[in-house]
Amino acid sequence: MKFSENWLRQHVPTTQTREQLAATLTAIGLEVEDVTALGESLDGVVVAQIVSAEKHPEADRLQVCQVDTGNGTVQIVCGAPNARAGLKTPLATVGANLPGGMAIKAAKLRGVESFGMLCSAKELGVDPDASGLLELPADAPVGAPLADYLGLPDATIEIKLTPNRADCFSVRGIAFDVAAACGSEVTPFDAAPVPASNDARLSIELDTGAKVPRFVGRAIDGVDAGVATPLWMAERLRRSGVRPISFLVDVTQYVMLELGQPMHAFDRDTLVEPIVVRPARVGEQTKLLDGRTVSLDPDFLVVSDSQGGNGARAVALGGIMGGYDTRVTDATRNVFLEAAHWIPSAIIGRGRKLGLHTDAAHRFERGVDPELPRTAVEYATRLILDIAGGTPGPVVEAALPEYLPQPQPITLRRARLARVLGLSVADAEVERILRALGLSVEATGDAWTVRPPSRRFDIAIEEDLIEEIARVHGYDAIPTTLPAGASRLAAPSEIRVEEGTARRQLAARDYLEAINYAFVDADLLAQWGATDGTVPLANPLSAELGVMRTALLPGLVAALARNAARQQLRVRLFELGNVFTAAPVAGGAPVETKRIAATAIGTVSSEQWGAPARAVGFHDLKGDLDSLAALAGATLEYRASQPLWAHPGRSADVWRDGVKLGWIGQLHPRLQRALDLDAEVVAFELDLAPLLVRPLPKAVGLSKFPSVRRDLAVVVAETAPWGAIAASARAAAGPALRDLVLFDRYQGKGVEPGFKSLAMGLILQDESRTLTDREVDAVVGTVTEALQRDHAAAIRS
Repeated sequence: MKFSENWLRQHVPTTQTREQLAATLTAIGLEVEDVTALGESLDGVVVAQIVSAEKHPEADRLQVCQVDTGNGTVQIVCGAPNARAGLKTPLATVGANLPGGMAIKAAKLRGVESFGMLCSAKELGVDPDASGLLELPADAPVGAPLADYLGLPDATIEIKLTPNRADCFSVRGIAFDVAAACGSEVTPFDAAPVPASNDARLSIELDTGAKVPRFVGRAIDGVDAGVATPLWMAERLRRSGVRPISFLVDVTQYVMLELGQPMHAFDRDTLVEPIVVRPARVGEQTKLLDGRTVSLDPDFLVVSDSQGGNGARAVALGGIMGGYDTRVTDATRNVFLEAAHWIPSAIIGRGRKLGLHTDAAHRFERGVDPELPRTAVEYATRLILDIAGGTPGPVVEAALPEYLPQPQPITLRRARLARVLGLSVADAEVERILRALGLSVEATGDAWTVRPPSRRFDIAIEEDLIEEIARVHGYDAIPTTLPAGASRLAAPSEIRVEEGTARRQLAARDYLEAINYAFVDADLLAQWGATDGTVPLANPLSAELGVMRTALLPGLVAALARNAARQQLRVRLFELGNVFTAAPVAGGAPVETKRIAATAIGTVSSEQWGAPARAVGFHDLKGDLDSLAALAGATLEYRASQPLWAHPGRSADVWRDGVKLGWIGQLHPRLQRALDLDAEVVAFELDLAPLLVRPLPKAVGLSKFPSVRRDLAVVVAETAPWGAIAASARAAAGPALRDLVLFDRYQGKGVEPGFKSLAMGLILQDESRTLTDREVDAVVGTVTEALQRDHAAAIRS
């Protein structure tokens, strides 16, 4: 919200300086993001009028102007393209110092003397426009100090509002907070009804139930729509970040900024009564003020007239934007003003569906005072009559009282207030703060009965009142105290590895932790073939963030790709986070599962001289995953698999104790090309909870008897996985097997093509005695038979 400092001070008198006012606003929760001073140091700048403008004899782009200063005529050499006889514009006289530090002196330009400078808005520090001289209205008093005429100095203040403070999307709404914080009072607002002068009216019908419980309209005939917007109004709009367009449009913008009620002005001659507020029809189209034709559905609300039938033609998109065909122009003579109360749920997200963001929708989405429409129409009527003339008809209101929100009384207990804040606030101060904020207060014994105004949607319970008192009284006034009582210390679980430990383990192996949005682009999931069970968002931040993620890797690899595109040749990332899948039963909540994922690209280690560079591969990542599993004392099993996103033959499912945890492998070349990745990418993703479960530590004695190692080399098909071979060997060896080590893999001379030689070490031991050679030979024989039976293995001679 951006507004003029002088405009605010008109509504709430205060002796605070600009810096103090900005600090006060931030302290009470209306965070000031920017303060831009306007029109500082304009002493010596006056309103002047160009009497004549002749071409400079020595320069094509310069003019020699005779300028009336109200105190005589001076000669000015000017290069502005809009300098012309009769124009009223600011003149910086000799001796003036402009805001940018420019000192005005008499000078000679191309041989012609100049006594001062005609100024643009940028040179005066009142607007960034530097395209020409600042043009003043024809009734500007020549010779008057420009600062007095423009209401300067001033400042544009921009505040950042939280969604619950919709009442502060207006100058008057902010004034109540400032009054409470500064010990002042808001200036009474003159909202006296303007009596009707004729019978001009348009009937109104509501067909939306609770979505639009109030709609107010008024016809005004004989308006001079071509009248210029008064300078004071145009300046307040500019200083509030709104560009003046035409008087009738500017009036509605001005009322919205001052009171907070969005309005719209129609050309009444283009409307056919009755005016009907209704849901849009399927496929209904309407042309908006910005020239776009949009297609609607029943989720939208429209204001329609009865051209072609009762409520047949949509003439405005309710709560968002007016229609093109019924807009006001300089040729408009008869106006229809409207102000309505659209509830937030009827407007939220509608504009974004059409790629629109308007000031009206921004306010209605957060909530507007339901009692404001009639006040806004009366105020706008008075402004129009005072400036553009005309005769008003009666105010026509359609309302559904049963749907209008009614503020309910709230009890604020003294004891509760003191206990929550930790300090005692005087009763008189409590009542002053609440009344200054516009709340009605009645003391009742040891409590107050408080009724919030209709504009304060955010005040509904006792804690809301306590918050109001805390922020206005000052958070700095609340004492800092240490909590009392003993803290309960929870011992870490012995049967689960902490997530922080898993994070540190991967960080120690040279991975960086990434944090990605939990919502992603549906097209990205489609590239991965991970669209099963997607959960769409009802109100996404953007089309690219429309669904909840079903896996971590799409977002994590996208982050890796962004780094690789920025010349990062070696990237190693991991992430812990939730994934979401649709509920197994209709209407249920989505299922959340915490997972861990990692991905790597580039070399195994950083660039160095001590070892040759080698690209990271499947087994490097497998080693990192095994180290993670070792924290929980787990032995992982890898079974070949080929999901849609995986490289054929370089992918495996990860199992632990008969439970599938996830996947590890290299990405499919097709997917890598789609993600614009040139190098090979390896990755894994697993469910976190079963990975980090560990058995309760149990002490066992060490065997006093020596272990025996027997090495065994077998020749098997090249496609035979080591995991399956090791499983067969362990099962056949029985309880005497302490460890199984693969120490060699060979292909080449002596081994037929299509086969490989695997050399393994069997480490055997018994806890009660030393194993004999016969017992060891029997175990080796059993293992050999199992490998021959299960994998057609042959002993390598």
